Amino acid sequence: MSAARRAMAFDYGTKQIGVAVGGTLTGRAEPVSVLRARDGVPDWEQIARLIKEWQPDCLVVGLPLNMDGSPSEMSARAEKFSRRLHGRFNLPVHCIDERLSTFEAKQHVRDSGRTPASYRDNPVDSLAAALLLETWLGDQPKEMP
Repeated sequence: MSAARRAMAFDYGTKQIGVAVGGTLTGRAEPVSVLRARDGVPDWEQIARLIKEWQPDCLVVGLPLNMDGSPSEMSARAEKFSRRLHGRFNLPVHCIDERLSTFEAKQHVRDSGRTPASYRDNPVDSLAAALLLETWLGDQPKEMP
């Protein structure tokens, strides 16, 4: 029997990075925040504060692959980000195919009856991070109560 684990996920982008947390016990994830990035470089202190606050056992990074599953320029940048996360925080980092997670997050917002005036005013990056984390959690072995 494996112990319940808490994971923190990142929906990587060059201007914004969505963050979510979730656990293997429930298989659910919740959006936490959207971090600003400068050409893909986050404020590492903000990430350090989130990791200290939430105490994740592992990190999950979404890889924005091309629709045919091949790597993209953005997936290469997301992989670099995942290596930096591991190097800075010494936590296991798992990468997951996140094709369509942002599209799904925007659809979720529309389906809930909210119509964001613009993407800039109502970013969905943290919701996309939660959706990709729930996908990853769903692939993990189920915990025994």
